[in-house]
Amino acid sequence: MPAPPVSPMLTIQGAYVDLFRGDAALQAMTEAVYDYLPEDVPYPFIVVGEATEVPDNSHDRFGWETVPTVHVWDQYRGYARVLRIGARITELLDHQPLTLPGYHHVVTRHEYAQPLTDPEPPGDVRHLVLRQRVVTEQLV
Repeated sequence: MPAPPVSPMLTIQGAYVDLFRGDAALQAMTEAVYDYLPEDVPYPFIVVGEATEVPDNSHDRFGWETVPTVHVWDQYRGYARVLRIGARITELLDHQPLTLPGYHHVVTRHEYAQPLTDPEPPGDVRHLVLRQRVVTEQLV
């Protein structure tokens, strides 16, 4: 059996941030990509947020199914802009290779997207929640 398992969650978060910040098309659509949210940032922006993770072991290696949540925020009237940004994120991730040092990336599959309107004042904030399932195995 390989060495004890180490969660790929932090590695996946870093890979997402690097991928999003390195994509010229996505950068042209947004102001910034964050893994935390500083005060008073300009819209639209992306936050690589929370994640869930469950084991997905095989007989001879450790594996995981990690589901990171990506948030797109904007003050554009309507959902068109967050949906275009979300489509680009999905294009970058869905069934595409992901470089994860220390792990074998099996697949990333789009799982969920939901546009929302933030009801808190001023009430003009659009929020798109995206989730992808990232299947990984620990390298032997």
